[in-house]
Amino acid sequence: MAVPKILAIVMAGGEGSRLYPLTADNSKPSVPFGARYRIVDFVLSNLVNSEILSIYLLVQYKSQSLIEHVRKAWVMSPLVSSHFVTVVPPQMRVDSRWFQGTADAVHQNLDLIYLHRPDMVAVFGADHIYRMDIRQMVAFHQAQKADVTVAALPVPIADASSFGVITADPDGRVRDFQEKPASPSAMPGDPTRAYASMGNYLFNTDVLVAALEEAHKKQEHDFGKHVLPRLKETNKVYAYDFATNVVPGVKASEEPAYWRDVGTIEAYFAAHMDVLGLQPRFDAFNTSWPIYSSNYQGPVAKFVSGRIENSIFAGGTLVNGASARNSVVRREVVLEEDVELDECIIMDYVVIKRGSRLRRVIVDRYNVLEENTRIGFDPVADRSRYQVTESGITIVPAGRRGLDFVY
Repeated sequence: MAVPKILAIVMAGGEGSRLYPLTADNSKPSVPFGARYRIVDFVLSNLVNSEILSIYLLVQYKSQSLIEHVRKAWVMSPLVSSHFVTVVPPQMRVDSRWFQGTADAVHQNLDLIYLHRPDMVAVFGADHIYRMDIRQMVAFHQAQKADVTVAALPVPIADASSFGVITADPDGRVRDFQEKPASPSAMPGDPTRAYASMGNYLFNTDVLVAALEEAHKKQEHDFGKHVLPRLKETNKVYAYDFATNVVPGVKASEEPAYWRDVGTIEAYFAAHMDVLGLQPRFDAFNTSWPIYSSNYQGPVAKFVSGRIENSIFAGGTLVNGASARNSVVRREVVLEEDVELDECIIMDYVVIKRGSRLRRVIVDRYNVLEENTRIGFDPVADRSRYQVTESGITIVPAGRRGLDFVY
């Protein structure tokens, strides 16, 4: 079967209001994840590992940090013009307005599709933590002679009301789309689970262009709400079962078909806990399918003394007599004597001074916590100063970037 020419368009403009205050200065895709990544790195790594190397990122809200990250971390070979990761802000070619939705964002950039003349266009989201060999989705698309293929994640039917649900025939042909239904339809052959749309789509180019032109005329702006439900009536739209996707190097101990939408503080925090342990649900270390990111040139982490249990530390961090349990600590963090972290996420360039105690806390970048700070022990006091989730996760917003910090 011929290898198609594929152009990837990544929807990276998410405002991420449910991740506030982590998105006070960043778009959702540029929010840090784990000890060294940003959320956008996962979709970009999946595309590159799948040998899809022509990639546009459509950005909108608070995009500068994402632009800087892509500039530093995602430089492809200048010798091959079809290998690139390029950020595209709203060009306002059609009219003077921002992107009104996912379909409108791609419609405003049809000139990029005309420029490359691909056989297929992969329209993927930038907001999820997962590994996926997209070549297998492409092979399914070709085998079914599909016009459109939607990546579908099997979820327990009790949880499916939180997703856009796909009703499909046994061969994957889509019959209906249900937007967060109260009574979700089960997936073929399994009454306990339903197909949830992952927001990742593969289009034959001619079908996509025609559908976007029609949607523009009808003033419809969204793939999930408008374009795909109409296409299923006139075209061959299929659901690709993500649970069948086999990624090289994934360990037997990992959760099969791991995929998380980290769009809330609770989900973001839980996904960090998933990368910890000897047998994590999602192991970031996979030499056969690496997650790429920026190449930090600073020193390794230094541990003078302390007690570390089930935690991850990034480069440039100094631990001097502190203890950390079930925590993720990013780069150039200083933990002074008698500091205790319990289930915490500490972002870059944070100093936590001696005697401080933190439990279930996210500390954003450029903060200095003074001696004997207590966070996570008194909900009333914490809520008077910070945002606290229903489950008791406290978020310390980003501090001001000082002259002693390096971006």
